[in-house]
Amino acid sequence: MAACDDPLDVHFIGNATVLLRHGDLTLLTDPNFLHRGERAHLGYGLVSRRLTEPALDVAELPPLDAVVLSHLHGDHWDRRARRGLDRSVPVVTTPHAARHLRTWQGYGRAGGLRTWESCTFARGRSQVRITALPGRHALRPVLSCLLPPVMGSMLEFGPRGGPVALRVYLSGDTLLYDGLDEIARRFPGAELAVLHLGGTRLPGGFVVTMDGVQGAELARRLGYRRVLPVHHDDYSVFRSPLDDFLAEAGRLGLRDRIVHCARGQHARVEPRGRVS
Repeated sequence: MAACDDPLDVHFIGNATVLLRHGDLTLLTDPNFLHRGERAHLGYGLVSRRLTEPALDVAELPPLDAVVLSHLHGDHWDRRARRGLDRSVPVVTTPHAARHLRTWQGYGRAGGLRTWESCTFARGRSQVRITALPGRHALRPVLSCLLPPVMGSMLEFGPRGGPVALRVYLSGDTLLYDGLDEIARRFPGAELAVLHLGGTRLPGGFVVTMDGVQGAELARRLGYRRVLPVHHDDYSVFRSPLDDFLAEAGRLGLRDRIVHCARGQHARVEPRGRVS
């Protein structure tokens, strides 16, 4: 099979943790390997209990070419990931998270991207270009000061030195806001959008991730061929179940775009968006 025709293998591990394989490349997103009943630390004394088991343990991961980390929160980068991941693996993340990982955790190849900046990784005949995209964990200024900066990502896979064959959008823990509309203008027609949902609710009633209604509306605005909902039932701070998203996506006429991939399952995404 030619490199430009390689499918993307999507292995959903749980929460926002997805293992992506395309050609000779293997990437991991938002590594979260806490077990059921363990607590993720979200900062300022706030913790959340995990309600599910990850499909893989960190020790069962294959060799990685890079980790894509949307932000530094305990349900996206936990103590099991910190201890178990190879510290020589590059971590692509926000400048804020990269400084912390390099200085305090020994991940010397952690690199920060500002919005719209890119970096490229290659192995064998395959390459991926990662571009940092807009994201806001909170829309209120008082909360923005308390929560870590977050980024979305566009992953553009293809043959080494060749054209882009397949695009994957990772939303990160963002809320819906007008600044996300620029993503579809710059990157139209992506094959897959991986959306972080859950309607995460903090004390005081503050919602800091998309609920089902917001997630479906973002899927409509993006117009991408397929949508994989993640980050919706793993922690006690989530308040918007997957059914909220599915119902609203159906109302908006997006039902045929949804990729149904439970923890531990694989989805195969073709360059033109077909899923098997």
